[in-house]
Amino acid sequence: MSDTPTRISIDKSTPGYWRVTFNNPPINAIDDRTYDEFYDLVEEIDADDALKVVTFESANPDFFIAHYSTAGPRSRFGAPRWIEPATKLAHSNVLSIAVIRGRARGGGSEFTLACDIRFASKEKAIFGQPEVGTGLIPGGGALQRLPILVGRSRAMEIILGSDDFDAETAERYGWINRAIPEAHLDEFVANFVRRILSFDKQALSTCKATINQHGLPDPAQLQATQDTFFTTFGWPGAAERMPKLRARGIGTAGEFELNLGREVGNL
Repeated sequence: MSDTPTRISIDKSTPGYWRVTFNNPPINAIDDRTYDEFYDLVEEIDADDALKVVTFESANPDFFIAHYSTAGPRSRFGAPRWIEPATKLAHSNVLSIAVIRGRARGGGSEFTLACDIRFASKEKAIFGQPEVGTGLIPGGGALQRLPILVGRSRAMEIILGSDDFDAETAERYGWINRAIPEAHLDEFVANFVRRILSFDKQALSTCKATINQHGLPDPAQLQATQDTFFTTFGWPGAAERMPKLRARGIGTAGEFELNLGREVGNL
């Protein structure tokens, strides 16, 4: 990671534990630079033999990660490399936990899906895959990971409906592990992390590797879907909707982004 201002900061003060925070104002959109920093972060994670657990949080109380944004600078790789580091994180010896407050939609939801565990604020977390409502498709793993977690029919409801889901519904569907009252979320996560840190890494990593033999999507399918996603910006439906989205306030802090799931049904 460079010394220049970044979208990702890391607190390494606790041995065996990294606390990662996303901060990309105004709405924590995930852009190509964020993907590049995440790629570098996963390389660091994989190289630290003492690391046991990483949590991912947001500096923005309203947005965990709003969604993918094309407004940022292009990736140094050309097309941003998301599938490769996300797959590497899933197969690493480190437990990854998303701690979700605010909106996690589109690429933000797909980021949480790529983590091993998802804990969310019952009052503040909102989830959605709004891509179909904007003329696109989910390109970062939702089409593969959601059916594994929630089943085919609920994945259809989530993706084709493009609406928002509260944390309690997401928990009931299996989208997240738990919806925890906001007042207790930090304490719950801290206690869970302490438990993980107290256990032997060989046992932790062996169990994770064995569990991974079941329930992870095919990386080739993930990559093929992401490749298709980048072509969808040229589809007629997206070309028709994008000007409307920009006019309504996509990418800016305001009512449209706060209520995106509802608003994409009214374009």
